[in-house]
Amino acid sequence: MQGFGVHTSMWTMKWDRNGAESAIQGAIDYSMDFLEIALLDAPSVDPIHTRNLLEKNEIKAVCSLGLPEPVWPSKNPDDAIEFLKVVIDTTKEMGAEAVSGVTYGGIGERSGFPPTDTEISNVARCLEISANYAKSKGILFGIEPVNRYETHIINTAWQARELIERIGSDNIFIHLDTYHMNIEEKGAANGILAAREYLKYIHLSESDRGTPGEGCCDWDEIFATLAAINFKGGLAMESFINMPPEISYGLSIWRPVAKNFKEVMDKGLPFLKNKSQQYGLI
Repeated sequence: MQGFGVHTSMWTMKWDRNGAESAIQGAIDYSMDFLEIALLDAPSVDPIHTRNLLEKNEIKAVCSLGLPEPVWPSKNPDDAIEFLKVVIDTTKEMGAEAVSGVTYGGIGERSGFPPTDTEISNVARCLEISANYAKSKGILFGIEPVNRYETHIINTAWQARELIERIGSDNIFIHLDTYHMNIEEKGAANGILAAREYLKYIHLSESDRGTPGEGCCDWDEIFATLAAINFKGGLAMESFINMPPEISYGLSIWRPVAKNFKEVMDKGLPFLKNKSQQYGLI
């Protein structure tokens, strides 16, 4: 999980054969090092088709998701474990390197209260078993803190770190996201420093989830801190262009964040790559 990548939402959120071919061609056109595949429906994926495309074009991949409500670990850890096993098996068959995202719950999971001891215990048990299973398959396992409007379980880098240290697994990493950090952290630098020992992946997403460089994120603070901790992980641009209604609901995306994928890729990608080069990250 190194170099510069892009989330497949730039082209599609449906990972069927057509979606895979479209997104992988898009990654080729923009000379990306890897793709982050939204693996929202693992059983429907043709993993060998994806593996062949990735290998043929020498593109690496990671997978990400949020869990559907029937298998939220806070309420139903046993079924969540079985669900994540299928996700991990599919990730392995596709030839991807990691599973990450809201692996501890759902996008839109809000109880209206702080997480309870029972919820955190259920999540910890699910993640420990899932991370160990992923390790047995040679797959890394990540957790992404997201903002308070999308979940009440894990919102900050410190919460993610505390959960990892409670579990004690050596196969769980922290996956930060600048959009969520812009809401939840006491400065992006503090979030990155809190996660530093476990940080292997970061979403580079603007404050409105649109074109990087056109919002409120302090990109110099972000990249300077990544350079200061000698970050060597994946840098993934994420902007939600193609959102089906059920995903838009969980993410609270009610209007277009950009005109189209070309606006984001042609303006935002060079901006982020220039910052990465300026601070010696690529």
